[in-house]
Amino acid sequence: MLNISGIHEGFVLDHIKAGMSMQIYHDLKLDKLDCTVAIIKNAKSNKMGKKDIIKVECPIESLDLDILGYIDHNITVNVIQGDKIVDKKILTLPTQIKNVIRCKNPRCITSIEQELDQIFVLTDPAKEVYRCKYCEEKYVNPKKKKH
Repeated sequence: MLNISGIHEGFVLDHIKAGMSMQIYHDLKLDKLDCTVAIIKNAKSNKMGKKDIIKVECPIESLDLDILGYIDHNITVNVIQGDKIVDKKILTLPTQIKNVIRCKNPRCITSIEQELDQIFVLTDPAKEVYRCKYCEEKYVNPKKKKH
């Protein structure tokens, strides 16, 4: 049996769709943080069959909940302090995301002005449709297409 020790202060991302933990690791830029990260892939789950889990030992302020909500707002975020869960964060679809996805429109100002932030605004929450703030190019969350 695999044993991953608990964390003293940090957060645990639970109920991640199996196979998605490495994408989340990179999207949250956890590789840039100077902290301990444990990734558990394909753990058994009564609710999901299989799931991934990410344990991070650093303050919750390091976590961008908007990016995580965009990736999958069903992920559970447990905040750990003093070796105990002290809070559970509820994720929602963010109304705006910045520098998570790139505009595919070659005529968009963001294609020419590289220093501009890539900003997308949620226009259809039911279908998880975002539009570029500058050119209105439509972007459908690819996770949503699969369901």
